[in-house]
Amino acid sequence: MDIGEKIQGEEAQFSTVPIHVVTNPSELPVEFLEPSAETQLVIGFDCEGVDLCRHGTLCIMQLAFPDAIYLVDAVQGGEAVVQACKPALESNYITKVIHDCKRDSEALYFQFGIKLHNVVDTQIAYSLINEQEGHARVPDCHISFVGLLADPRYCGVSYDEKEEVRVLLRQDPKYWTYRPLSEQMIRAAADDVRFLLHIYHKMVQKLNDKSLWNLAVRGALYCRCFCINDNHFADWPPLPPIPENIVADGCIPEEEVLSVVDVPPGKMGRVIGRRGASILSIKQSCDAEIFIGGAKGPPDKVFIIGPEKQARKAQAILMGKLLDF
Repeated sequence: MDIGEKIQGEEAQFSTVPIHVVTNPSELPVEFLEPSAETQLVIGFDCEGVDLCRHGTLCIMQLAFPDAIYLVDAVQGGEAVVQACKPALESNYITKVIHDCKRDSEALYFQFGIKLHNVVDTQIAYSLINEQEGHARVPDCHISFVGLLADPRYCGVSYDEKEEVRVLLRQDPKYWTYRPLSEQMIRAAADDVRFLLHIYHKMVQKLNDKSLWNLAVRGALYCRCFCINDNHFADWPPLPPIPENIVADGCIPEEEVLSVVDVPPGKMGRVIGRRGASILSIKQSCDAEIFIGGAKGPPDKVFIIGPEKQARKAQAILMGKLLDF
């Protein structure tokens, strides 16, 4: 059986997985609501909403289990159904597989006080696999979810409906607030998590121990990236330590960090540069990721994630540019 046939068979299997709309915590699996070391889970995870960030509105959380998909309706279920998910979303016993966790984490933290933890971010994993295979790290080269699904190494499935929903969202940003949920809304929400577990297993097979540790650390840093507060993440779980087997090999990797740079009001445009040229030049000279809060916020802050020396280098270059203004 070739890859194409295998994917088609699994796609057919995934398409028959039941979808449950949840407005009451009792409708969720007990092993999810009560995380434990004895019943560790791996689930696909995503969020939908209006302008999803600290100031937006989280409307749906999608949870993909091997045998079912649960759409947690935060509009009809209210804060109670979201808070019931807090132990699981913060638990080290439940792995949350997600594509680009930053804004989802920000919305959960500021709207519900939930610190998203123990994630496997498939966007990060994709980059790490490329690096592991010898490809140079390219600034701003982040695989989209549609692109990831289309990659035959991981799924090989087209997702044309994603663009259809994006068009609807541009026409009406309140799309995800309407109730009852239409068949299209249910299908679109489910499709955003339907293949995540399949992709996760494909990726884990490719990642070596060092890359798996990098994935865990970078995912934790991405989760807290836009969740800056006055205590500088002191209330967040500690970052995953370097595994003993990696230390035993004698080649201890440099730990990654998150640096936050405050930009004086009105200077962000000059920091970014025309069409992002200034930020891109820093990325090209440093092995680090740089993120801007942008219109969604947080304003006047630049976030740098990468190996400590590279992150400090990027921070120094950025601070130098600020002094030149």
